[in-house]
Amino acid sequence: MNAPAKPIRRPAPQFHVILHNDDDHTYEYVVRMLMTLFGKTVDQAFDHACEVDAAGVTIVDTTALERAELKRDQIKAYGKDPNLAHSTGSMSASIEPAE
Repeated sequence: MNAPAKPIRRPAPQFHVILHNDDDHTYEYVVRMLMTLFGKTVDQAFDHACEVDAAGVTIVDTTALERAELKRDQIKAYGKDPNLAHSTGSMSASIEPAE
């Protein structure tokens, strides 16, 4: 008798959580948000703040789709920057497949 075939396990597809730059948020806001939502260290969060400022975007996480959607939504719901009077809301974020 043949042994039953073992199921083939494939890793779940991964997605990047991408933070988009704007002029309505300070470095302090970005650092605090990334530490709170992603558990980044001060140095890691500051590096992301520098990258998003210089390049316009930074990949803050790579994860499974459901978690990527959650983290994107948490960024969008984080709120305005209390240090800037003209800040009217949260930063923008998106997700895309990691290739």
